[in-house]
Amino acid sequence: MAVTYDWTIPTCEHEVATGGINVVHWRCTASETVGEDTYTASSYGTVGLTPDPSSPDFVPYADVTETMAQGWVWGSVSQADTEAALAENIENQKNPTEASGNPWDA
Repeated sequence: MAVTYDWTIPTCEHEVATGGINVVHWRCTASETVGEDTYTASSYGTVGLTPDPSSPDFVPYADVTETMAQGWVWGSVSQADTEAALAENIENQKNPTEASGNPWDA
């Protein structure tokens, strides 16, 4: 099965006086099921914005959709690079190249 990705916006910070969003928090969770095993990895970050209420493109907090906020995130965060890093993490979980422990505990 292929890796699936779920991009979400957990919260947005905004200026109360203008309704301008100045920080978007984002999360991308990747998962892949192989047989009975499910592997997951996630990445979380924030994107800072500079809202300009005088701009014709300004969207006040109450009118922002998750799709809009996601577009702002992807304007600063590479969707492809983020998903590639998460896919690599899952691949490393499926085929580990390192392990830890004590040989005498085996």
